Amino acid sequence: MRKIRIIEHVSLDGVLQHENGDGFAHGNWTTPYRTPAGLAAVVEAYGSSFDLLLGRRTYDAWAGFWPQAGDSPMANNLNAATKYVATHRPDGLDWGPVADLGADVFAGIRALKATDGPDLIVCGSSTLTSVLLGQGLAEEVVLLVYPVLLGRGKRLFADQAEPCELAFVSSQATSTGVLLNTYRHVGALRP
Repeated sequence: MRKIRIIEHVSLDGVLQHENGDGFAHGNWTTPYRTPAGLAAVVEAYGSSFDLLLGRRTYDAWAGFWPQAGDSPMANNLNAATKYVATHRPDGLDWGPVADLGADVFAGIRALKATDGPDLIVCGSSTLTSVLLGQGLAEEVVLLVYPVLLGRGKRLFADQAEPCELAFVSSQATSTGVLLNTYRHVGALRP
């Protein structure tokens, strides 16, 4: 059985948006905090073998970047991973290996989890992230928390996210103040 692991880069106020557009003026806000050691920690968090579970917008954004990103451990691993995409328009899924999850996305995710294979990593895809946690389908959350407040932008968790409990597993700090916090999904929020 596969595990679903969520790995997200977020500001202190929960913004994960990185691209300019839709009135967001802070694209590439993570750039000043990147270091070789930080990249090594991120590559380690992903693991040596994984597949990706992505929403369509994240898939499209990454498909426009990672195939041209050059030779690096991160790019090579992402390009080699099978991408499972939550989409209602499976046309144009050209960055492979790739498969769509079908018309019933969560039935597709449950069936995929039941197979043998590497962990499934979710990045970006905030709509998918909230639902996966709410339905108890994700086992682990790794938040890379940057020491910035962005004020506005797409947030990791929507207001309609289901309350749930996470258990702290570990924390690691980079020299630029980015915290890699790992949590394990416990279940519904206790009253």
